[in-house]
Amino acid sequence: MGVSKQKAEENRKAILAASEKLFREHGIDGVGLSALMKAAGFTQGGFYNHFESKEALAAEVVATAMDKANDDLKAAIATPIGPDGNRLRRQIDYYLSGAHCSDIEHGCAIAGLTADVRRLGHEAQVHFASGLEVMIETLTALIAEQRPESKDADQARDEARREAISFYNEMVGALILSRALAGNPQLAEEILNASHQTLLKRFALDAEPGQR
Repeated sequence: MGVSKQKAEENRKAILAASEKLFREHGIDGVGLSALMKAAGFTQGGFYNHFESKEALAAEVVATAMDKANDDLKAAIATPIGPDGNRLRRQIDYYLSGAHCSDIEHGCAIAGLTADVRRLGHEAQVHFASGLEVMIETLTALIAEQRPESKDADQARDEARREAISFYNEMVGALILSRALAGNPQLAEEILNASHQTLLKRFALDAEPGQR
């Protein structure tokens, strides 16, 4: 008896989910098809019923992870905040927290996949770049909220975009370095804290609530 279209799609999603988890933990080159399919609950022989190659799988994993990361970011920003709260500060506090640093499986897709993307095929690289562009646009709008209105809207937007790129570079870099320092947890924490404080000061968010 053949597998229904719905069941085949469920199986495909299970392979994608298991692959993303393993790719984040071990790197794409560090995971073989046998281990990947075992983690998904299938035999290796069934892989090619769903994907043409491991490269095709990796491209879809990147696309799916980037879409989810952007959806999660937009949902987090849209979450209501109190009168003394600040959306940008909330994002900085979350991203540069010890809990997020430890959550490699579910944390930032950019930090989890960046090291592998340059070694992947063109399709995966396009998905990654497109997803990052959407993220930068979202962060540009968030940072623009921190700035007074300007008569020159184009200039203000260009400045906000530059700040968003620099802001995200700092956060992702801090997260990647901190995660790499399992042998020196004190330095790992110091890197997160230093970037956290630097970004709060850069955007004048280091005052106590009610003083901003």
